[in-house]
Amino acid sequence: MTLRLAALLVPALLLAACTWVPLQPDAKAVRVIAAGAAPAGCTRQGEVEVSVKHNVAFYRRNRVKVRDELETLARNEAPGLGANVLQPLGEPVGGSQRFAGWRCAP
Repeated sequence: MTLRLAALLVPALLLAACTWVPLQPDAKAVRVIAAGAAPAGCTRQGEVEVSVKHNVAFYRRNRVKVRDELETLARNEAPGLGANVLQPLGEPVGGSQRFAGWRCAP
């Protein structure tokens, strides 16, 4: 019975760890710039915090994939702020990250 349970749980955990965040059409025009000084000639529109699962039970997800999904989620939120540029306010921590939203001239 234990082997059967393990055979059911392992694929379920792996599938739960494999997520895919689609980029919304309005978010395709949103750029992400490096952390640091405020971009010149831009107006700050606000902040957004996004989060994803960074681990599932004993399985720790790939950091690059988590970072990419956080960025995509933030880009999806940016049009709601009226922002066309995002800037990370720090590194991802525990599957969460904050971004500043900026409105910059095209």
